[in-house]
Amino acid sequence: MSLTLHFHPLASYCHKVLIALYENDTPFAPNKVDLSDQGERAALLQLWPIGKFPVLCDGARGETIPESSVIIEYLDCHYPGATRFIPGDADRARQTRLRDRFYDLYVHEPMQKIVGDRLRPEGNKDPHGVEEARARLRTSYGLIDAEMAARTWAMGDEFSLADCAAAPSLFFANEVMPFSAGHESIAAYLGRLKARPSFARVLKQAEPHFAMFPREGSK
Repeated sequence: MSLTLHFHPLASYCHKVLIALYENDTPFAPNKVDLSDQGERAALLQLWPIGKFPVLCDGARGETIPESSVIIEYLDCHYPGATRFIPGDADRARQTRLRDRFYDLYVHEPMQKIVGDRLRPEGNKDPHGVEEARARLRTSYGLIDAEMAARTWAMGDEFSLADCAAAPSLFFANEVMPFSAGHESIAAYLGRLKARPSFARVLKQAEPHFAMFPREGSK
């Protein structure tokens, strides 16, 4: 087995890559990393000095690939399967990458800002930053709801990189700032994502760790 994924089962960007791996039943060895363990943290830093996961190592090709979007493109290129994550058409490929970035930057990032603030000790909270993040999520929810009113997946009928990004982004965002009334399309889209076998498998594996996640109402 040439592929090893260094990850944590609760980390949302790791979910994004796991979805892609499970979509195509791509064989890989999972290496769960506990960042609180100094030895495991040091080993991850040796692979990727930024110290964030996921990181994919390909022993057959001698490659170490960080960053979730780049990992999925690497899999699509070197370990393709029935689900192709980047369309062959250049314009659709660009649109797919745009949606991938949208979910990462305008859903995932503000969600993580809110989560991070809930984990801060009293006296070190950032209410202004949290309200900015909530405003960004409200705008993003509206845009996604309008777009998904006539679509099954982010790019239409075919599951893609954009859906790999959307699944954990929307799942955790809905936990920290639930979709409001009038967002039926985005809620239905998340329902389809959660029912997708690849993401359902990811969520099942993450389930034992969900108690660590500060949901809406957490201090």
